[in-house]
Amino acid sequence: MLQIESRQFAVERGLFACIQCGKCTGGCPMAMKTRLNPRDLIYRVLVSGNGFNLEGREELWDCTTCLTCYSRCPKQVNPMEAILAMRGAIVEKGKIHPNVKTALESTFRNGNPLKMPRSDRAEWAKELQLKAFPDGGAEYLFYIGCTPSYDPRGQKVARALVRVLGSAGLDFGILGNDENCCASEVRRLGEAGLFEAMVEENTAAFTELGVEKMFTVSPHCFNVFKNDYQKLEVGAKFSAQVQHYTQVLADLTRDGRLKFNGSFEQKVTYHDPCYLGRHNGIFDEPRAILQGIPGLELIEMDRSREKSLCCEGGGGRMFLEGTNPGTRLAQQRVQEALDSGATILATACPFCLLTLEEAVKHLNAEEKLRVLDIAEIAERAL
Repeated sequence: MLQIESRQFAVERGLFACIQCGKCTGGCPMAMKTRLNPRDLIYRVLVSGNGFNLEGREELWDCTTCLTCYSRCPKQVNPMEAILAMRGAIVEKGKIHPNVKTALESTFRNGNPLKMPRSDRAEWAKELQLKAFPDGGAEYLFYIGCTPSYDPRGQKVARALVRVLGSAGLDFGILGNDENCCASEVRRLGEAGLFEAMVEENTAAFTELGVEKMFTVSPHCFNVFKNDYQKLEVGAKFSAQVQHYTQVLADLTRDGRLKFNGSFEQKVTYHDPCYLGRHNGIFDEPRAILQGIPGLELIEMDRSREKSLCCEGGGGRMFLEGTNPGTRLAQQRVQEALDSGATILATACPFCLLTLEEAVKHLNAEEKLRVLDIAEIAERAL
């Protein structure tokens, strides 16, 4: 039988603090469309006696790790972390969805979950003549990430960001084909052993290269480097200063190094990515960039900042369909953007970009709304 030892599990994750108020489930965007019920899961663990059976708990894979549950809990219980631990117990027994298995195996073999060869990781930049880190003493390591390296849509964002950074004279280099997956989704899918191994491998590589400052395209990469790497005591200690690219651009704009000589005459609404906003409290920097672009009118959706609706791309959901595919959260989000009167839906996350663009197509709204990354908008205003 596939089960966890209930009392020890509850003690280690602080579940006895739960007062069963239901705010986690009430706020969970997936609870409205799937069988996922954080409050019920915690209750079942607490009353299950010696062991909590994980057999048939397919709803555990519906969690997007958006952190809404934790952000609304008055007792600071974190149902998301409990769900990830339950996933870990399932993965440890090898009882996982084929798509999850494929993503994990590809990350182990190829350094990315997309089944793409390591030798093609830098193809997106072959015509850009970028500096190889640390050759030439670059100030920053620009960590690209898997989706911007391999996905054609993500590659456009990476190229746009390179042009914007170049216009501001930022000194940076990339790792090219030597770059490895950050392992954020490995952790979210419950593969603790592989995650620890990759943290150790990546940290050793960064230490050897002398990385002191780095920035990322993806909020997921940013979050795992900034938060999760720090918690593990494996090998060398990760010590680099990590920023998301929107923080870098906001600083460059404030310092007068990034100048927008053009304009972007559009009504823009901004979608806060979960891993940039709720997970890390970065709300103002993306808006500061947009508000500094001539001609751009920023419109806020009702659900913004801490209340932003998840796009459903996190927590390994890019590889899974879920217990009730139905209407994707991204489709709800696109409808909210349409209702705002905006013509551009901006974001700053590769997962959000892909899910929101797909939602626009599903809603046949291509002529009314376009999805762009902030880096692409900034490039158009140079």
